[in-house]
Amino acid sequence: MREPTRLQGVPAAPGIAIGPWARVGRAPLPTGGKIDPADADAEIERARAAAATAAEELDALAAQVRDGGHEDEAAIFGAAAEMARDPALLDGAAEHIRSEGMDAIAAVPAAAGSIADLLAGLGDELLAARATDVRDVGDRIARILAGLPREATLDVGSIVVAEDLSPALTATMPRERLLGIVLTGSSPTAHAAILSRAYGIPAVVGTTGVIEAVEAAGAGAVVSVDGTSGEVVIAPDDATLADFQARAERARVAGDRDRAEAHEPAVTRDGTEVALVANIGSPADAAGAVELGARGVGLFRTEFLFMERATPPTEDEQAAAYTEAIAAFDGDPVTIRLLDVGGDKPIPYLPIAPEENPFLGVRALRLAVDRPEIFVTQLRACYRAAVAGPVKVMAPMVADARDARRLLELAAQARDGLTAEGVPIGDVLIGVMLEIPSAILVADSYFGDLAFASLGTNDLTQYTLAVDRGNPALESYRDSLHPAVLRLIRASVEAADRSGTELSVCGEMAGDPASALALVGLGIRSLSMGATSLPAVKRAIRATDLATLESAATAALDDASAVQVRARFAEILPA
Repeated sequence: MREPTRLQGVPAAPGIAIGPWARVGRAPLPTGGKIDPADADAEIERARAAAATAAEELDALAAQVRDGGHEDEAAIFGAAAEMARDPALLDGAAEHIRSEGMDAIAAVPAAAGSIADLLAGLGDELLAARATDVRDVGDRIARILAGLPREATLDVGSIVVAEDLSPALTATMPRERLLGIVLTGSSPTAHAAILSRAYGIPAVVGTTGVIEAVEAAGAGAVVSVDGTSGEVVIAPDDATLADFQARAERARVAGDRDRAEAHEPAVTRDGTEVALVANIGSPADAAGAVELGARGVGLFRTEFLFMERATPPTEDEQAAAYTEAIAAFDGDPVTIRLLDVGGDKPIPYLPIAPEENPFLGVRALRLAVDRPEIFVTQLRACYRAAVAGPVKVMAPMVADARDARRLLELAAQARDGLTAEGVPIGDVLIGVMLEIPSAILVADSYFGDLAFASLGTNDLTQYTLAVDRGNPALESYRDSLHPAVLRLIRASVEAADRSGTELSVCGEMAGDPASALALVGLGIRSLSMGATSLPAVKRAIRATDLATLESAATAALDDASAVQVRARFAEILPA
């Protein structure tokens, strides 16, 4: 009997899936032919017409996804439609046609491939993930030119195994037959992964060797997928199947328990209450966060409004998006983070010169020196949205009192302008993100001018430990429970106490139960995290007492490593 093949990939969409594997298939494109130079103009016009048709199809797909209740995911296809209309793609194809005599069927994918290679080579995970989208748009246009179907088929319920999947394939495969997805490439930030999470399809990416493994197992071989752990088993034996089925049942029971306990307070056994709020990336995330008990938003990432579009979002568009999220939390505060982009996340209408190290460059609030209007417009939208409920606004990448002063001046400009125009506004609390160690070390010089501050522990850890967040080779160094990071957090708490400034944490550290207990022990009383982390953190807090946490946190400041600190708090975690 064949032994099961076990592979480890990267979790991309949670859940358990068990079923036969399948490769999604589409008819291959015909080999591109050569054209007569005299026909170049006509061939270029054919490419332009096919690109226009592709854009129309993608717009229709966006409408279909939007009608299915996935407003933000629909924007993926709106962005793809804009790619199809992009002059750079068509100009590149025209150059191949004129200079190399390619026909349009070959020229368009070649031009798309060049753009995709450029994106993939920029060293940014988010942009690299978009390379797949560009190639898919080029492929769609070529299929229109060749008269071929644009979508793939899936005949029976299956685990789809592939190198990568385009957003269009992910969205248009029949969901009743798409049991799970395993990819050799891609990333959790790619659109295929985003759509998998939206549709509740378990997915694992970065699974090296999976195609060879399923082919060796033979057609119809069963594959078990754990989208939470990233584990993939090909041809599982009876014991492994039973294990995965048990995991699925545990996940169902845990989900029922999480929903049942969602609205119980996070209070330690000796009566200390901790506010648990959510990190969200768009208004679409609000409903799930409320269902799991979030008492507001500690970090509303607004980049979704600005990325993958040709022009900046208007004040009205922003105000509508913020109002939608605020209304969903029905009186609980929503903290909106101002735009956080830089050289690592270029956007067409906001040119930023390439930088050798964009994480130490002109990004986030530092852009306000030359482009203050971006932030004034965003702040105006926040003040308008605050009519619907309590709003807090914070700026990332603040280093010292000068940056805090700039933020307050921008807010005053936005508020005073709206007041002068007679536009209704609500109250907005202004604060900063503490991500740069210098902002903590000189906090006494500006905390008194602010309503609140929030520790962004992802970047704080990166800057404190000199560990690139995007470099997997440094994974063993990247732990926010490092005593140096804890000492900075304690210094933040002390500075906040001296000035009466509200302090919270909104980085990934807050969503890790052991780290959350350390934060509470250090004096933090508001934790913001991804919604799915809320139940586990709440259970950890309810199972212990403040005195134990304070004692452990004080001792951890003198530990020699993050490993020691983590072991210390692991002993406190409930079983």
